[in-house]
Amino acid sequence: MTDNLIGMGISDNIIEPDENVTEQMLQELTSLQKRLAEMPAGSDELARNRLLLDIATLLVAMDRKIEAWDIARPLFDAFVAAASWQDAVETSDVLYAADQDESIVALGNGVWLAVTFPVDPTLSTNMLDHVIEETPSDSDGGAVAAATAHYLANLRAADEKMRESLGFLTGNLLASVAYRHSNLKDREMIDMWVERLELNQPEKFLPRLGMMLDIIVGDNWWIDRDALRDVLPDDANSYAE
Repeated sequence: MTDNLIGMGISDNIIEPDENVTEQMLQELTSLQKRLAEMPAGSDELARNRLLLDIATLLVAMDRKIEAWDIARPLFDAFVAAASWQDAVETSDVLYAADQDESIVALGNGVWLAVTFPVDPTLSTNMLDHVIEETPSDSDGGAVAAATAHYLANLRAADEKMRESLGFLTGNLLASVAYRHSNLKDREMIDMWVERLELNQPEKFLPRLGMMLDIIVGDNWWIDRDALRDVLPDDANSYAE
């Protein structure tokens, strides 16, 4: 079960490329850089930044991670300033995959945005899956992250089909965490575990996620959370701890 769930983010999809793949990536990089160079002065800044994000994503896949970080780090701030939350979270995913000294900080900042603002629940699940991977198997942190992913899948799914498919995925993710945390496989025992850890009560597990993110990020928040809470739309389907 776990093998089918781990690896939902780009940081887990990087493989050692063969010569053909390397050549394809180089061609794609050249094409993206050409498009960037040909953008006229005064072009839409958001479109330009999204193109730069595509370049950074490709550089990570090419294992040119320092270059990717140097491009993506200012993009995160630019997307936040533009209130482009989906792009900001995707950028934090790239920064996490870049595997630099502050990549874990990028993850914490990105997860806060992914939970707080109504971004794609699949992306939110990817980000929370990274948190699970970063937490010890016997800690409650992975359980809290998995419960949050399951909660957001149900809350933000665009339609019933998405709610069913993503809910199945996040439900299995929660079950896999129950197995690694307490060696549980039986459905009834997992339900008891969920109840014992209060993972069915978002008003309790979401504040715990907020405390986890404070530990992950420490004093290195790149975002002004108080200011962002003030601009949070009433219908955001989110939680801002």
